[in-house]
Amino acid sequence: MTRHPEELPEGEGGVRSPDESAEDAVVSHVLDAIRGGESPDVVPAQSSVIGFAEFLATDAELDRRAPETVIEPSLERIAALVDVLGEPHRGYPVVHLTGTNGKTSTSRMIDALLTEIGLRTGRYTSPHLQRATERINIDNRPITPERYVEIYRDVAPFVELVDGKHGVLSKFEVLTAMGFSAFADAPVEAAIIEVGLGGRWDATNVADGNVAVITPIGVDHVEFLGDDVLGIAREKAGIIKPGAVAVLAAQDKAVAEVLLERCVEVGAQVAREGAEFGVREREIAVGGQRITLQGLSGTYDDIFLPLHGEHQASNAALALAAVEALVGAGPKQPLDPDAVRAAFAGVTSPGRLERLAAGQGVPTVFVDAAHNPHGARALATALTTDFRFARLIGVIGVMQEKNARGMLEELEPVLQEVVVTANSSPRAMDPDELGALAVEVFGSDRVSVEPVLAEAVEQAGELAEEGGESGVGVLVTGSVVTAGETRALFGKEPS
Repeated sequence: MTRHPEELPEGEGGVRSPDESAEDAVVSHVLDAIRGGESPDVVPAQSSVIGFAEFLATDAELDRRAPETVIEPSLERIAALVDVLGEPHRGYPVVHLTGTNGKTSTSRMIDALLTEIGLRTGRYTSPHLQRATERINIDNRPITPERYVEIYRDVAPFVELVDGKHGVLSKFEVLTAMGFSAFADAPVEAAIIEVGLGGRWDATNVADGNVAVITPIGVDHVEFLGDDVLGIAREKAGIIKPGAVAVLAAQDKAVAEVLLERCVEVGAQVAREGAEFGVREREIAVGGQRITLQGLSGTYDDIFLPLHGEHQASNAALALAAVEALVGAGPKQPLDPDAVRAAFAGVTSPGRLERLAAGQGVPTVFVDAAHNPHGARALATALTTDFRFARLIGVIGVMQEKNARGMLEELEPVLQEVVVTANSSPRAMDPDELGALAVEVFGSDRVSVEPVLAEAVEQAGELAEEGGESGVGVLVTGSVVTAGETRALFGKEPS
């Protein structure tokens, strides 16, 4: 783990000369760690060692700011920052997304569709699985670590100015401004912006989305948004702006009414899943599913989507409608069906029921970033409808503020046993505490506790093979951090 300059001991690459900057000291320390094989990350192929060290130092600098787990109901600081930056978020049309689950998958599908029809895109998502560069994408690819550093250095003087006048910006606020600036510099022709938390007070909401996408809404982040799903819906409805097109996923009736009230209030047009667009047909296929989608401009058939679960088919319908709304596609001028098919066929969504390993005679290993009961329910449904496991063992590591019991209850019917563990985050729930909850849900004979994630995955593999059956698997889930660290264990690059 990279330490701050004042924490670097003498003799460990942290000795700072009188004219050496704090950032230089961190870079020197990180370089020593990389050269000594102690770096917590792997230098990407497209980066130099020193460039990657500068990236890690920059991210460490940003980590000194308030984290995105701390939210304050104000847009004053981010509004001041984008103002002094010259309003980079006004330079391109925006598709803005919120909801409880499905935002990142839907964002990636929108990005793929817009790219396939010839637009240069920028995509801002959060949180990341493995590396902060995943959050800012241009041309459907994460920016390089070197570019991340360049963007930060460009905005840093303005960040310092706002810090002094309006209060210290959070890490998420700075990252959001970095994303907006990167897209303006590219320049992009359309930006896909995912909220970090909530909607109305999220830093991304200084942008006025031409299209506002609301994925399914449930209860999550109760420490910030509360456990009133209608109150949560009102917060998320705040991204629907006057004159926008609101593309709404299927919702509970009361939630849908809240969203429609907001649309009426601001004069937004409405497109609803199950009414104006939706999934017409869906069948399971090798490596994913084959679907027919009803879009706003017509029907698109014979679409192969290399993602699993009915929820991903719904996300695809949502993405299609959002793109049609953005580009003004209609019955007389629909999107090119071949472009739609090509876009969906190439979609990936790392950490979302992603197959990490499979082979003859060894368990298939999946990872999923489900981190609330709503997401766990969708995951359990997909495992039931799309797969046939003789034996499936879960590895579960969650954050301490999450509804762990709710997730365990949703997953219990599809898992024969669970190995509870922890990821490296200081917010991770203690494995013994999680184990006690798991015993209440699964029973003591179906629960093991292994605090180290890598060893938990290995133990789950052994448990899966105990019965000697074919068609056995391991599912690692419970947190975005758990999913990201598991991908790294299997040698997956951030994407």
